[in-house]
Amino acid sequence: MRGFIARVFITAFGLWMADTILGGIRFDGLAALWLAALLLGLINAFIRPIVIFLTFPITLVTLGLFLFVINGAMLMLVASMMRSFHIDGLGSAILASIIVGLTGWMANAFVGNKGKVEVWNVKPRRGR
Repeated sequence: MRGFIARVFITAFGLWMADTILGGIRFDGLAALWLAALLLGLINAFIRPIVIFLTFPITLVTLGLFLFVINGAMLMLVASMMRSFHIDGLGSAILASIIVGLTGWMANAFVGNKGKVEVWNVKPRRGR
């Protein structure tokens, strides 16, 4: 459970970054940002795998680039469910999903499965 909450915080940070950087995405308040992060986490857990499975031939032909469209569509689905989350179009949604994905990728490198911060210690080799 802590891992899911940590990932909601990470997603909220990515959505906030996308809102700050892009002009085509905006939230009407802080509560909308948190709700969008929670909904995006749920949609990515349940609906996105089904969509990826159904569009696998297109993804294969485009060498995986269609996954950007799928991620943008998931963001647009969240925006269509909320009145306080606005995306101007698919292009803005794809750019926002790239920003959210990059921030999530960087932050998840430090968060383990249980939501704890992981520290890696690298010891130098002896004898060389």
